[in-house]
Amino acid sequence: MKFKMIHNNLNVANLSESLRFYADALGLRETRRVNGDGFVIVYLSDGTGGHLLELTELGDHPQKYDLGENEIHLAFETDDYAAAFAKHSGMGCVCFENPQMGIYFIEDPDGYWLEILPAK
Repeated sequence: MKFKMIHNNLNVANLSESLRFYADALGLRETRRVNGDGFVIVYLSDGTGGHLLELTELGDHPQKYDLGENEIHLAFETDDYAAAFAKHSGMGCVCFENPQMGIYFIEDPDGYWLEILPAK
């Protein structure tokens, strides 16, 4: 038996705002959309692999989600770490830097943390 990871889901309070953020900050683009009764699901891709980010907006939950201690994150590798850091700093979304490890984190509109690391 084999398993293949296909997507991660994040619930968001404002889908339009989140789509803009993920496009601007990380270059993710919509690949598919599901409009259901009281919800919208949008799948985003970086265009390089099969793994997708699924954003879900629930119509009856317009406020931001309580993320608790937010001890999870998604990681993104970049081919130009310095330019990425400059871009994200300019956007005001850098929320944590770890120079010893050579990484930093950005925060999306709902408070989810996204790790940025240089290509190896």
